[in-house]
Amino acid sequence: MDELTDQSNVTEVKAKAVKRKVSLIICESCGSEEAKYRCPGCLTHSCSLPCVKRHKLEVGCNGMRDKVAFVPLGKFNEMNLLSDYRFLEDVGRLTDGANRDDLIRKFTSNKYLNSLRSLARKYSVHLKLLPIGFTKRKENSTMFHKKAQVIFWHLKLIFVQSQCEFVEKRVSSSRTLSDILGQYIHPTESDPVFRQRLKIYALSPCNEVEVFMKAENRRSDAVRYYKLDPTKSLIENLKNKTIIEYPTLHIVLKDQASRYLILGQEITECCETSQTAVHFKEEELEEGELRDDDC
Repeated sequence: MDELTDQSNVTEVKAKAVKRKVSLIICESCGSEEAKYRCPGCLTHSCSLPCVKRHKLEVGCNGMRDKVAFVPLGKFNEMNLLSDYRFLEDVGRLTDGANRDDLIRKFTSNKYLNSLRSLARKYSVHLKLLPIGFTKRKENSTMFHKKAQVIFWHLKLIFVQSQCEFVEKRVSSSRTLSDILGQYIHPTESDPVFRQRLKIYALSPCNEVEVFMKAENRRSDAVRYYKLDPTKSLIENLKNKTIIEYPTLHIVLKDQASRYLILGQEITECCETSQTAVHFKEEELEEGELRDDDC
């Protein structure tokens, strides 16, 4: 008992010494008060909660300890050993969970990719997959449920007016675009964090929000877009279109929609221009004159 009491007293004395040592350091945020806290991430000393928040904004620190930071052998102690052990346990648990979940596992065999393309072709979607090593190939989490014969898409959502990008995974082909966007911009049912960031969309009527998708395999000087129907399912909107890896949707408000030229619009413009030219030529003819093709 005496030994345990002595050990407890030693630990308490050490803790008080460390606390006293910290209190002798000046706060690195305000530079006027004694420090009471030390950030686990960057070891910055702070005196209060406002100073803690300030240093995180200034330095870009998340306040989380770096679990894989290098520790010299001379400073390696039992706490570092325990931390490494727990880190390896977390990695093992995460890896085991991914191996058990078919929707998380990413298949890259040619047989699987060919099956994915074939199923997409069944729904009249021309799916193109890039070689291994491309960024979009690494990001893509699109997969299909073999038994249900359903594709779960990887989606990138670009909210142009708010300059925000979000990634959606495991999006069923049967979900409508309005349902997918609802979790971001619905005025009452969407996530409050998303709704705040996408405030300009959440405050706009549903009929003011339009969705576009870039038409692939076109020259850089002739970029065109498909206009999608939010009331239809994802697979209906992708029908008869070419997709490289995964769909990227541009969500814009109606007042900015004119910036997105629709595929086929150039043909309409050419037709209107030629009709106008013929009309002008007819007006230039004087009364009683005949065109050359009338003779």
